[in-house]
Amino acid sequence: MNKNTLKMSLRTLIVLLALTLVAQGVAAEGEETGEDTNVGNIGNLGVGIALGLAGLGAGYSQAAIGSAAVGMLAEDGSKFGYALIFTALPESIVILGALPLFLQ
Repeated sequence: MNKNTLKMSLRTLIVLLALTLVAQGVAAEGEETGEDTNVGNIGNLGVGIALGLAGLGAGYSQAAIGSAAVGMLAEDGSKFGYALIFTALPESIVILGALPLFLQ
């Protein structure tokens, strides 16, 4: 991966993280003050961003892990259990990303 691409990806991730945190803060403030505005929609946006980024991160990591697991299995077929575990590990990231859906 190009160094400039990595920097740009990191900057984009930081901006999206800040946007998500601000949206969650605004949603929490609207609930505490009892205001009847469209703040809930902003909270839903934050939840959607959190879940979407968790899914993208898991997919990105599974791409590298999956290709490495196939290569490992090609050399030694007895390591299927290790390959399966390492391929399934990133799915826990998506489960944690879905947690705000249930907390809302």
